[in-house]
Amino acid sequence: MSEVTNETPNAQNKITMYATTWCGDCRNAKRWFDSHGIAYDYINIEENEQAAEYVVKVNNGASSVPTIVFPDGSILVEPSSRELAAKFPELAK
Repeated sequence: MSEVTNETPNAQNKITMYATTWCGDCRNAKRWFDSHGIAYDYINIEENEQAAEYVVKVNNGASSVPTIVFPDGSILVEPSSRELAAKFPELAK
């Protein structure tokens, strides 16, 4: 499941991944970013109430993770490796 919106919780120029430790999709996204050397902020929504509220807000009431916010304001929710790769076309070269 993937969604793109233009709401961002901060003006940082970083990728922010909202996740949980038990989520398989979260582990896959984390592994994908790590294997490609892409920096990101990891926020466990089980330990951060404001982050959990943000995830529910941008996902129309669902606690869908990972919810990944990019510097351009776009958001991917539960992305596949292919969807993540599409955000970084320079990696295909």
